[in-house]
Amino acid sequence: MKIIVGITGASGANLGVKLANLLPNLGHETSVILSDAAKISLEKEGFESKFNEQIHIYSNDEIYAPMASGSAKFDKMIVAPCSINSLAKISCGIAESLILRACAVTLKEKRELILGVRETPFSTISLMQMAELSKLGVIIAPPVYGAYSKAKSIDELENFIIGKWLDLLGVEHEIYKRWSK
Repeated sequence: MKIIVGITGASGANLGVKLANLLPNLGHETSVILSDAAKISLEKEGFESKFNEQIHIYSNDEIYAPMASGSAKFDKMIVAPCSINSLAKISCGIAESLILRACAVTLKEKRELILGVRETPFSTISLMQMAELSKLGVIIAPPVYGAYSKAKSIDELENFIIGKWLDLLGVEHEIYKRWSK
């Protein structure tokens, strides 16, 4: 499967990096679009933006990158994390950067788009934008962990969140312990 991972400037950009680095190891062609704000978030939160050498990396201003066109035939896209600013622009059809253009292309081509919206609490405006996008088939999947996972570390909490995103992408994995009786 060909998967696009957009990483915006919301807190938790390390989750997007971790997700992207897992995908090639699970057999998927992966392209990453990293916004300037994501680079700042990673630095401020003490993380690095090191990627698996199999990943195609794009800057958010590379508007002529393959995913800017529907003919490039990517299968799915996830924005993880998705900032509130990006959510608002996606919901209005604004495509002024590569992440936003790739989202617009994914929507127009009726391909699967997942948004890991990262904010708390959500404003009424943001909730309305998420509801409208959901009506268009966009999957809204905030980075929320399940207490039943009994995570014992931050890494295990992150793995649960990333595992849920992998589930939504249709990617087989064993990154977190699934619910059982």
